[in-house]
Order: sequence, then C-alpha cells, then structure tokens
Amino acid sequence: MKTLIVIPARGGSKRIPRKNVRIMCGKPLIVYSIENAKALKEYMDVDVAVSTDDEELGSIVQKRGVEVIARPKELATDKVTLDPVIYHALTCMEEKKRCRYDTVITMQCTSPTLKFSTIKSAVEFFERSEWDTVISAMNKPHLSWGMHEGRITKNYEKRLNSQELPPNYVETGGFLITRRECVTETGRIGKNVNIFEIPEDEAVDIDTYSDWVLCENILKRRKIMFRTVGKMQLGMGHIYRCLTLAYKLTGHDIVFVTDKGSDIGIEKINESNFPLIVVDDDDAFESILEKEKPDILVNDILDTSVKYMTMVNKYAKRVVNFEDVGPGAKYADAVINALYEKGEKLHNEYYGSKYFCIRDEFLEEEPSPFSEKVENIMVIFGGADPSDLTGRLYNIAKELHKEFPKIKFHFLVGFAYNHKDRIVSDEADNIYVHNDAKRVSAYMSKTDLAITSQGRTVFELASMGVPAVVLAQNEREAEHVFAGIQNGFINLGIGREQDDSTIISTIKWLIMTPNVRSEMRRLQLTKDFSKGQERVIHLILNDPDDDD
Repeated sequence: MKTLIVIPARGGSKRIPRKNVRIMCGKPLIVYSIENAKALKEYMDVDVAVSTDDEELGSIVQKRGVEVIARPKELATDKVTLDPVIYHALTCMEEKKRCRYDTVITMQCTSPTLKFSTIKSAVEFFERSEWDTVISAMNKPHLSWGMHEGRITKNYEKRLNSQELPPNYVETGGFLITRRECVTETGRIGKNVNIFEIPEDEAVDIDTYSDWVLCENILKRRKIMFRTVGKMQLGMGHIYRCLTLAYKLTGHDIVFVTDKGSDIGIEKINESNFPLIVVDDDDAFESILEKEKPDILVNDILDTSVKYMTMVNKYAKRVVNFEDVGPGAKYADAVINALYEKGEKLHNEYYGSKYFCIRDEFLEEEPSPFSEKVENIMVIFGGADPSDLTGRLYNIAKELHKEFPKIKFHFLVGFAYNHKDRIVSDEADNIYVHNDAKRVSAYMSKTDLAITSQGRTVFELASMGVPAVVLAQNEREAEHVFAGIQNGFINLGIGREQDDSTIISTIKWLIMTPNVRSEMRRLQLTKDFSKGQERVIHLILNDPDDDD
C-alpha cells in the first residue's frame, strides 16, 4: 500500500506570527511533524511532502530531505480550507512520482506533542480496517450548551459527572488518514469514518500563545522514577520525602518503585494514586529500568553500592540519591544529604538543612506566639516508630501528670505504628492520642514543647518554633546533626540507651525554664526552609538554581 503524507504549512499566521518556523524546545515547530512522518518510512512505503508558500519553510524542509510543494497564492489565504491544499499536493506528487497513492495522510505541523508511536498505531489501525477515513480525536465529555432558534439550549439530557457522560470526540488536527479516492478539491472524508482516540497531552493543536506554552511544558516533561523504601525498621521518612517531591513535580511522568518488603510504604504510595511497581530485587529492578528508560532516577534507599550504581547508570540519563554515604554515592549525578552537615561541598554532594524538603503545610502554617507557660506537649515519633519510643513516653506522660496535672500531652501516632491498641486517649491524665493526623502543622502551631525522634520531624518543629527533646531511633539517625542545641534542640542521644529518669528530668527542666525554651525557639526560627523544595527540584531536574 503506497502512502503519501502531506504536511500543510503556510508562512503566515496572524495569532502567532511565523509560528511554523519558530523554535520550540530547540527546533523549528514544523520539524516535529517532519520527523514523525519520516520515521514511518521504516515501516511502510511512504512519501512525504510539505505544501508551503514560504521560502524559509521550504529551506527548513529541504534540509531534512523532504519534498516541497510550492503552494499557489490562491491556496495560501486565511479563508482557504485544507481540502484543496491537500488535493493540490497530492496531484503534484502523483505527477512527479508517476504513481497513484492508495492512502493519503494529512499531518498538521501544529501538533508537536503527537508521538510517533501514536501515529504508527493509527496507521496500522487504518490499514487493517475497512474504514474510508480515520481522524485523530480526543474524548472530552462535558456538559455543554448551544444555540437553537436564538435561544441558549443544553446539549445534554441529564446532568451527570464527566466520567458518566457519553463520549464527545473533538478533532485534534494531529492527523487525518483517508483513502485516495476520498480526496477531492472539496473534501477528504469518506462515508465510513472512525475516530482514533489520542491522549490529551498529545492532542494540543497550537493556535494561540497559551497553546504554545502548554506544548513547551509537555515537551519538557521528564519521566522520573522514584525508588524508595518504607518498612517498620526504616520508618516512613523516605516515602514521605519522595511523595512531597512527586507532588511538586506535577506535569512530569512520575512512577514509584519499591521492594515487596516495603509493606507500609506500598500502602502509603497506593493511597497517593501514583503509579507503583513492586520488585523482588535489583535484578527485577534492572528489567524495569530497561523497559521504562527513565530520564531521571531518584534513589531514596540509603547507601548504594558501586555495583548498583553502575547498573542504574546504564539506563537512567540522570541519577540523584538521598542520604547516601555508601561507596556508590560518587557515581550519582547528585547526592542530597539534608540531614547531615559538611563544611565543604564536594563535586556531587549537597549537604545541610538548606536542602530539606519541608511539606507544603509547614509553609502555610504560622508559628504561634511564645508562651512562658507550657500548656501543650507533643509526642511524635514518625509514621512507624520502630523503637516504640511512643510507648515509653506514654508511661512517662502519666508520671509527669502527677506533678503537672494541667499540662495536656498530645500523642501524634503514625499510621504504621504497631501498638495503637495500648496507646489510647486518657482524659483523666490529660493524654490525647491523634492517629495518622492529616495536618501535623496545625497541632504543632498549638504546641509549647515536643518530644520527638531525630528524623525529618525536627526540621518541621524548627519551622514552627517548637522547642524539643530529641531521642534517636537508631545509630544512623543519631548521626543527623541538625537536632542539636545550636538549632534549638536538647538531644539525649539514642532512645533505647537513655533511662526514663533523665528524660523526665529534662522535660521537667524545660517546663520550668521559659527563658531556655525562648532561646531554643529563637534559634529554630533563624532557619529558613522555604526554598528547600525548590533547591532539590532544581537538582533533580538539573536546572540552574539562582539562589545558590
């Protein structure tokens, strides 16, 4: 089956002057359709021609080895439809090639986001069918209104949610595939017509400046893969950080990967509705990388090996690691260690609290005024609390209640905490338990003192100006140096190594010394976390960061 692809491209354009030759993401707009058309040559007998009235356009086309059909002036005005233009190009090409084509495809040069795989599938669909014409369209069901006999009337029978409405296909202009006999000076559409549905991000037809901006954003979209972990012994910090970043990377193609042992992490990612792939091991992950070929891989799995990094670098164009102090770290394009501090930044390492990705809720919430009197104490040990420090502080709170009966203890218990059956509210002892709180910042804004672990929560408390006593979950967490007196925290080291009496005496001391708490708060509020997310996004996307 012999096919002709015609790309109509006038030189003039009123809404976006010279749009077909303007550079979009590094190349003239018309080149996107030329590349798609030429790629079909590998799969079918096809000729490609551009119909244009413009010398500059013709030069761009010829440079890429494509036939140029000189469009007559009478066919290059705003009022002329595409039907006579395509017919003119078709007859010119048949005369030049001394053949008769079986199929004619019109491809607009104003659809740069249309993927080659989509046009190839559409051609294959047409060739194995009996349709006279197949048109690219997007399904946009929507409640709509029209005009009938001078009155506004509804175009629907019953008001329904969009997903329940019948299909409403809108032509995209991306392509129109038709049989040769259907092409005349006045038409290209046969009697038997079908739609080839394409996704919304491939359906943009550039007509306005807003269309242009939208296309640029789509073409700049990256496929970003997060490999992360979330299990009882490691907690949920890695999952929460990746989710925070994924929400900020709206517009990019996001996919999560985790191992089957990350049971609590899988549950939380599934709640977010991001695509998730669960793998057994690194060999299975390599198969995923080979198939997906991400533009960017973000590893939030702690230390990496040289073997692992050598493997992932074969498939991902850019690799960014978090909290990686392993031997593989030097093979990443960037290593972000917000929880650690180093005096000197090495070639690919970014250390310190300026790279902490604080959640949006903490950028919106305001710290409450300082209170000399402690009325509310928060106990928060993360989503899982593998060391069950929550249980210890629950008993300590009951002990402290005897001396401070008016102080309220608020336990914020994570969704993955395993001992919720025995950590319950007890109003007699002024203990209130809040399970899986959706807006932690709202509780912190009413807190005078906190007891927490040494992970990301210390940054959140600092942003809210809440003095805190810190107990690390394990040796690795104890290496996070931010939670020290220099930043407004009393650090008691690894929780399991500290006795209850020391914890109790420290809390009592802070309750009784408002001047100390005031100074701790002052130190905390000198830190600015507002640009941490932005800095990390810049590093992930490899965009310049003017702030640094």
